[in-house]
Amino acid sequence: MKKNRICELLGIKYPIIQGAMAWISEGNLAGHVSKAGGLGIIAGGGMPPEILRQEIKKAKAITENPFGVNLMLMMESVAEQIDVCIEEGVKVVTTGAGNPGIYMEKLKGAGIKVIPVVASVALAKRMEKIGADAVVAEGMEAGGHIGEITTMALAPQIAKAVSIPVIVAGGIASGEQFLAALALGGEAIQAGTIFIPALECVAHDNYKNSIIKAKDRSTVATGNYTGHPVRVINNKFAKELLELEKVGAPVEKLEELGRGKLRLAVVEGDTTNGSVMSGQVAAMVNEISSCEEIINKLMKELKESKEKLENRFNSWM
Repeated sequence: MKKNRICELLGIKYPIIQGAMAWISEGNLAGHVSKAGGLGIIAGGGMPPEILRQEIKKAKAITENPFGVNLMLMMESVAEQIDVCIEEGVKVVTTGAGNPGIYMEKLKGAGIKVIPVVASVALAKRMEKIGADAVVAEGMEAGGHIGEITTMALAPQIAKAVSIPVIVAGGIASGEQFLAALALGGEAIQAGTIFIPALECVAHDNYKNSIIKAKDRSTVATGNYTGHPVRVINNKFAKELLELEKVGAPVEKLEELGRGKLRLAVVEGDTTNGSVMSGQVAAMVNEISSCEEIINKLMKELKESKEKLENRFNSWM
């Protein structure tokens, strides 16, 4: 594939970014995604700085290709995490849950590309203004923490509002959707759910099987009541949470119920009482594959979809 702005900016072969998923996107997964030609992302989230350093070293041992770290800016240890990223020579940082403005000079001074995840046009414009190298436009079809606008509506508006490259995320698991993301103005995609069943992913087999067995209506958005929606597989935990939201339970009770539930599902494999975060495309993810196979399949399907679309146009244009 000819280089586009994202490939040139990040030094990667294919414009495919692996989404950051807490407890899931660690050094092994990120390293193998990058080794296969995409950009792997380590989910820094609440990782203690030294654990983050270990995961970065793990990815380095797998590949010499660039990989990134996702930082949740609301975390107390984020400044120390940034120091670790700089010391370890991380090439890319994606950000969420806050404004990276106060860290931008330090990150860019260290040669790190900064790519915030955004869920609105206003935020995308703000990120461009403070010096972001690109933005991830993430629609509500995505798994985990989500915004309120669909990918189809959000991506083209952001692409028209900013001049920096746009990476489209939310609801992408096939070459057809990859092509659609490019048509919406994206120059790359970010995908998370498709990498959960990867051979190199550390998620518990029960978690992987929950994704593989999912149907088109298997996910729900919890947390709308608190203003912090999260997309998950609809299980016992999700139903209990939604019922509490329905009756207006105190926010503290909801937070207490949700505490530790992602780890419970990812690490311990309790996919009944744990939080199984997943995008709406889970129903399209049907097998265990390697990162290389997933990326190669996406690129093959992208090419085939482009050819099919051209044939359709040629038949009536």
